Amino acid sequence: MQSTLDMAAEAEFDEEEEPSFSDTEDFVDDIEDEELLADVLREKPLEADGIDSVVVVDNVPQVGPERLEKLKNVIHKIFSKFGKITNEFYPEAEGTTKGYIFLEYASPNHALEAVKNADGYKLDKQHTFRVNVFTDFDKYMNISDEWETPEKQPFKDFGNMRHWIEDQDCRDQYSVIYESGERTAIFSNDAKEPIVVEERARWTETYVRWSPKGTYLATFHQRGIALWGGEKFKQIQRFSHQGVSLIDFSPCERYVVTFSPLMDTKEDPQAIIIWDILTGHKKRGFHCESSAHWPIFKWSQDGKFFARMTQDTLSIYETPSMGLLDKKSLKISGIKDFSWSPGDNIIAFWVPEDKDIPARVTLMQLPSRQEIRVRNLFNVVDCKLHWQRNGDYLCVKVDRTPKGTQGVVTNFEIFRMREKQVPVDVVEMKESIIAFAWEPNGSKFAVLHGESPRINASFYHVKNNGKIELIKMFDKQQANSIFWSPQGQFMVLAGLRSMNGALAFVDTSDCTMMNIAEHYMASDVEWDPTGRYVVTSVSWWSHKVDNAYWLWTFQGRLLQKNNKDRFCQLLWRPRPPTLLSGEQIKMIKKDLKKYSKIFEQKDRLSQSKASKVRTKDQFSCPICIRHIALKRYYPGPIIYLLLLLLLFIIFLHLHFIYNSKKSSAHAQDGLCRQYGSG
Repeated sequence: MQSTLDMAAEAEFDEEEEPSFSDTEDFVDDIEDEELLADVLREKPLEADGIDSVVVVDNVPQVGPERLEKLKNVIHKIFSKFGKITNEFYPEAEGTTKGYIFLEYASPNHALEAVKNADGYKLDKQHTFRVNVFTDFDKYMNISDEWETPEKQPFKDFGNMRHWIEDQDCRDQYSVIYESGERTAIFSNDAKEPIVVEERARWTETYVRWSPKGTYLATFHQRGIALWGGEKFKQIQRFSHQGVSLIDFSPCERYVVTFSPLMDTKEDPQAIIIWDILTGHKKRGFHCESSAHWPIFKWSQDGKFFARMTQDTLSIYETPSMGLLDKKSLKISGIKDFSWSPGDNIIAFWVPEDKDIPARVTLMQLPSRQEIRVRNLFNVVDCKLHWQRNGDYLCVKVDRTPKGTQGVVTNFEIFRMREKQVPVDVVEMKESIIAFAWEPNGSKFAVLHGESPRINASFYHVKNNGKIELIKMFDKQQANSIFWSPQGQFMVLAGLRSMNGALAFVDTSDCTMMNIAEHYMASDVEWDPTGRYVVTSVSWWSHKVDNAYWLWTFQGRLLQKNNKDRFCQLLWRPRPPTLLSGEQIKMIKKDLKKYSKIFEQKDRLSQSKASKVRTKDQFSCPICIRHIALKRYYPGPIIYLLLLLLLFIIFLHLHFIYNSKKSSAHAQDGLCRQYGSG
């Protein structure tokens, strides 16, 4: 059938008159050959000679034939990290290399990666690599000898990046995700009710994170991460990382680390990427086998170093080069865990027992790699490292099985970091440990130990005389978590999730229970940066009903119950470190009563303003006006009773006056009769 149709169409076409393609007699060809040549050249394929995959490395050591093979091995080991090298060329003159080499990669992208990461690489004290793509030489050769004034780039004004610190009422901010992640809002905290600062739909696809100093808000998207800040939360920066699921900031807020399980390849590591926040440029990529223990990289307190642990290896990198410290990793057989000091560039790590060699905890100073303290331990099952926030103390929680016993005994090895030779004190506990936490700015720590329903909360004080004193122990507590106030002294003992949200507010200065309360099925507890308020919440991510967050004072007085549809997450915005000195803080505390009077006066003024606003709103609302009118003209039953009682009293009073006058008249009439007759 189809062939029949085709034949009919051909016959019909044959019958039609063939169109004429000849030019008319008056046609004039005004197109020049140069114009036609330009079109042809525009479509001509470019010459693919592969030079865009070649890099030139300068400042390479000049060596003779006896050391050339060793140099090639070192160069290949360094530059093969960025991709497959297909060709190497080492120019020579008079028996030695010239100090520069050519490397050809399989892909131009690999060449660009080598330029980004290896330019500025310090091989030794005398040799620092300068790396360029070969095609850059044409660009440099065409640069004019005459200097031209560069064009002025427009300045991007993101506003005051720390405007919330200047709030006159000293109100902190927090982020809230609700409606199962569809809406994200920033609120300013107020004792009466939260104040909306910014609210957007689908601002993030999963969750949000604040940077350590509160400058940036990070949102997650399928294509990468976006950072927001300033008064109107404008987009400051974005980082393209497909399928990103986890991030981590450096303490200095200069770098951000992103993780994606979708992007990793053997030749081009993309699972973990370290970005420069200010420029938005990628600093370096890393492979990642598992993200079970995030963050993979742990930062030093000043952001100058970051470290990663692999099997029998601790790799420490330095910024901004992102290269290995001293060009080599630490070989530590059997290393299990490590942690940086929050106050100094000191790293602590522990190694389990191996045959006759005891387990040990090591404190190492960086960048010198000097071991400042080593502690040997025996019969060790597990260790956990807990730093006090200022780095004054390190607690190593050691679970061990003493010989001749079946149970596990826990020792707290307390390292005094500020004293000579770092002395160690030991606290032994025979009960199972549920939670441990240091006081942020002090020398106390709290421990939850025992088995439910007999869970005990013990408070210890590390004294200057080398003793650790048990201050107080509360027995039979419904708690599985410890939350210290950021400023210390006050804490919340919480029984989250399975313990139905039991809360105990404790003042550790005299170890008194200020209040005992409950937020049923609470899943999270978050202190504000000042330690004045604390939030308990039931997240939709963990429990599908009763989703809300409650605001409490540090003493345990409930201020607000904020119910949000499918509430997910609340995070307080961190504050940057104070610029005040220790002496200035002491002076403020000394004059606290003077300042408190000012704030109390402001609170009374704000309350009076609020009452005026409420009164104004009532008189502006027709329903409220009607309600007030009804109350005015139709008194309630209590008013009626009072009016009846008043009428009854008046009646009794008038009755008493009438009877007294009547008896007085009778008496006067009797006297007149008596004396008148006489």
